[in-house]
Amino acid sequence: MTFYDTWQTLSWHDTQLYSHSYTAQQIKAAIDKPKLALSDLQALLSPAASTFLPQIASKARSLTRQRFGATVQFFAPLYLSNLCANECSYCGFSMSQKVKRKTLTAEEIKQECFALKALGIDQVLLLTGEHERKVGMDYFRSVIPLIRPYFSSVQLEVQPLAAEEYTELRQLGIDAVMLYQETYQAAAYQQHHSKGRKADIQWRLEGPDRIGQAGMDKIGLGILLGLTDWRTDAVMLAQHLQYLQKRYWQCRFSLSVPRIRPCSGGGLASNPITDKELIQLICAFRLFAPDLEISLSTRESEQFRRVVTPLAISSLSAGSKTQPGGYSVAPENLQQFNIDDERLPYQVAEDMVEQGLQPVWKDWDANLGR
Repeated sequence: MTFYDTWQTLSWHDTQLYSHSYTAQQIKAAIDKPKLALSDLQALLSPAASTFLPQIASKARSLTRQRFGATVQFFAPLYLSNLCANECSYCGFSMSQKVKRKTLTAEEIKQECFALKALGIDQVLLLTGEHERKVGMDYFRSVIPLIRPYFSSVQLEVQPLAAEEYTELRQLGIDAVMLYQETYQAAAYQQHHSKGRKADIQWRLEGPDRIGQAGMDKIGLGILLGLTDWRTDAVMLAQHLQYLQKRYWQCRFSLSVPRIRPCSGGGLASNPITDKELIQLICAFRLFAPDLEISLSTRESEQFRRVVTPLAISSLSAGSKTQPGGYSVAPENLQQFNIDDERLPYQVAEDMVEQGLQPVWKDWDANLGR
């Protein structure tokens, strides 16, 4: 049994209908509960709950401070390659895109690491396009040992891999793996992922199971907002989270809910979500899962990040570049998508301090034997 078996029993249509059936009384009751059931989360995500957003946000802020204190962790993405063998409607790395392809060499990776350290970054998220043959385990085996000594925490966001490969990555020094489903709606998934291994929804849905089986410290889940109905996707994501928390209880879990951003050849959301709705989504998940790490990227604007971070965010990216070599060489037009918050990490940190938050630049200390 994997989550794919559970997912096959779920009805997208019924879940979508239920979201429009909640009353004000049910929403108030959900806000006041010390522990939320899935139906309570769905109530907080419902259209009727939008008028209760101040109460939901206030409760989210309180729970965030209780669990994470006044801290927010900083990280940056490190793009190693833009090679990709998939066709995705929303991504500038898709194989049909007429862009220059680049995979960093060992020397170029060292230059990127030096540049990130100079910015104060001590946690990185390694990313590539999804190309198993050219940017697969052989490449990861060669570059992760180069990167690991520079940072207190190294996370990975690449194509889904086999359980034994995740086990090897953990041994190489990877602390966390992010594997975003994009959408749990089968038709929409197929529509937006038309070619390549990513078109195999079962392989992707079962990926977090394989990460858990490998004993990875943290598993990152997420949906790409703009592909379909965000409320229904969020409820199914919550079911996925519940399943994983029960089965792989030794792991930490994180959530990312990025919105589609413009990119080369695409990036237009067919089902956009408003700022207010995104705040509702993030804060509802904080009430549902108080221990969940919630991340917010530079896809969002400076103003939006300033508003939302104190409410429910535990992790922020800063100074992000979304192309290989973006930190250490003159940037080329190789980015995966356009970012919105272009401030340097120290500027974001200063902003957080002004709001009474303490920036944390590392997750683990080498002296602790990590």
